[in-house]
Amino acid sequence: MAKVTLNGVLLAESNNCEVVEGNYYFPPDALKSEYFSDSNTHTVCSWKGQASYYNVTVGDKTIKDAAWYYPQTKERAKHIEGYVAFYKNKVQIDS
Repeated sequence: MAKVTLNGVLLAESNNCEVVEGNYYFPPDALKSEYFSDSNTHTVCSWKGQASYYNVTVGDKTIKDAAWYYPQTKERAKHIEGYVAFYKNKVQIDS
């Protein structure tokens, strides 16, 4: 079971993560959606496609661009389409 926390608050938890390039990608239904808000940030990966980002808010603390996902991936990354990964230096990830 992989899980993500921030200041002791559970953000995501799943047995069905995909690991890509050392990052755990969580299925969308594993997220506690009340802590996530859309960010305006977008980046591009040459083999996965365009990433979108989430800000994470716990209490009065917001972590900008703490998580990312690929709404529509390129063919090689279809297994993580819509799945969400987190920056290890912004949240706690345990597996």
